[in-house]
Amino acid sequence: MISVETVTKRYGSLTAVDRLSFQVDRGEVVGFLGPNGAGKTTTMRMLTGTLEPDEGTVLFEGVPISADLRGAKARVGFLPESNPLYEEMIAAEYLGFVAELRGMELPEARKAISDAVEETGVGEVLFRPIGELSKGYRQRLGLAGAILHQPEILILDEPTEGLDPNQRVEIRRLVAELGRERTVLLCTHVMQEVEATCSRLVILSRGKLVTQGSVQELLATRSGRARYVVEAEGEGIAQSLASLPGVVSHQTDMVNGRERVSLEAGDDHELGPMIFAMAQEKGWVLWELHRERASLEDIFRQLTSEGEEVEA
Repeated sequence: MISVETVTKRYGSLTAVDRLSFQVDRGEVVGFLGPNGAGKTTTMRMLTGTLEPDEGTVLFEGVPISADLRGAKARVGFLPESNPLYEEMIAAEYLGFVAELRGMELPEARKAISDAVEETGVGEVLFRPIGELSKGYRQRLGLAGAILHQPEILILDEPTEGLDPNQRVEIRRLVAELGRERTVLLCTHVMQEVEATCSRLVILSRGKLVTQGSVQELLATRSGRARYVVEAEGEGIAQSLASLPGVVSHQTDMVNGRERVSLEAGDDHELGPMIFAMAQEKGWVLWELHRERASLEDIFRQLTSEGEEVEA
């Protein structure tokens, strides 16, 4: 659906996006991640047609968007981080204004507004001033405006920024529902959102692609380390566990008179069976043994601090 091919964008001497290439398939919800200054906003603006790349091409279904910029823009719905709403307007009035900007005739606008209101759940605040709405309803209203023209592609920049936990869950659920019939590019810093919503990730650092793939693939292949937690009663527990093959570090605490040992090992060593066998051999009472899953946040920090580039 979307192809970004060796795109570069400069602001004077600053290269904001550097030979960036990635693809997004139809119907995917893709997390678009990177630290501040990674080039995410510049890339989103090129995808929406508000900025032109200095080099490279953005294509929708194999056709450069520059070939029909107006038509390409009509295929995209965009919710920027700032969510530009007019607080003095009634919510319904705002949606009517968006429909007018989109060039919709009255019958078409009425149906489009009705559909968008139903999808985003803003019906109960439709006749209230925007200035009186909660942040959660403002985000919903911004989403309603973004999907009013039934775009095939939806680009969302930090849609849950500033929301409380309950509102975050609601917007996250809404984004997942919107993604069932659209291609969605979701820019966010919230890793729980990414894991709950996105089928695939594209991660940038310093204007370049560092990696892309599913959450499961990244957790499986990029962690490099495995962490085991063992809680047991017996003699010489920490010393014995630290001697297992592949263990690179360990930390010991006492919990209710029992030793609780956290082990870090290379990901190519599966220690679970060895720990269980060692406990049987040494007569330990084993209260807990589990392998902790790699953290997506840790992998994100590792990738973006390295600035490692991987071919798209």
